[in-house]
Amino acid sequence: MFKNIRPEAIADNPFKMISKDWMLVTACTKNVDEEGNVRTGRVNTMTASWGGTGFLWNKPVATIYIRPSRYTKEIIDQTDTFSLSILPENKYKTALDYCGSHSGRDGDKFKAAKLDVQYTNDTPWIKQARLVLICRKLYAQEFSPFSFTDEKILNQNYKKDDFHTMYIGEIIKVMEDKR
Repeated sequence: MFKNIRPEAIADNPFKMISKDWMLVTACTKNVDEEGNVRTGRVNTMTASWGGTGFLWNKPVATIYIRPSRYTKEIIDQTDTFSLSILPENKYKTALDYCGSHSGRDGDKFKAAKLDVQYTNDTPWIKQARLVLICRKLYAQEFSPFSFTDEKILNQNYKKDDFHTMYIGEIIKVMEDKR
């Protein structure tokens, strides 16, 4: 059972939570019908291990980084919100591996990974998560090769010039499952 908590009440170590446990970045397009009703459209998720949480612009925020080749990037670029779902340790490594190595362009990743999608105010998230951050997109910026001050990082990570886009999202809701 999920309980809403304040962002400041997250007890997880963010370094372990993001880089070791990984997270699923999930978003969906939204369609507005003739009456102005919002309907969810294409939904996708991807595994991520680069990101962070903190405080910026007087708001609790999460930062994620997505390469241009990822289908989830296309969707996040078309929407105002996304979620970050942290799954229970070790129990879903196969699902996380699958979502990180297969594209939603080619099939239903949720079905293949045996994950269930839930929605909060039209923002999708993963039901199996132990912690969910619902984020409102505030900022997006593609990395520039001219902005790197350590050329070694540039050369090691961007041999194909496939620079990540950094997204900063305001954490508008945190849900924790204490089971």
